[in-house]
Amino acid sequence: MIVNLLRFRFKDDVSAEQQDEVLTTMRRTASVESVVFGSVGRDIGDPAEGFTHAYCAAVADLPALERYLHDPVHLAGDPNILPYFDRLSAVRFSDDPAPDLAARIEELHLAKVRLYPDWGRALAEITDHTIVTEPAV
Repeated sequence: MIVNLLRFRFKDDVSAEQQDEVLTTMRRTASVESVVFGSVGRDIGDPAEGFTHAYCAAVADLPALERYLHDPVHLAGDPNILPYFDRLSAVRFSDDPAPDLAARIEELHLAKVRLYPDWGRALAEITDHTIVTEPAV
């Protein structure tokens, strides 16, 4: 199982209605075929960390992760989600003991960045660098 947890904060000028639309779009993404379980809601962690909401999606394995990353629902949703974020951080974990798992996940992510450079740029504008948006140099 590979679990992706995103913590985020909306920009200050995003209305409550816009936030609801973004969260609805994220719930749709968290329910695509490749996702084993997903959840979207308020971040109830330490307010000093600056996050207001969280998104969690878990997939069974690397092939499911690849399907998830390229699912048409996911691809269509991101342009309606990312522009509203002021801050975004990712936490990933897995019960898969493969020593190269992190590198393989990163490569799937970077392949998507190469295929959809606008998506990569949108992520780079809001991420706190826990999400890889370009290969390490």
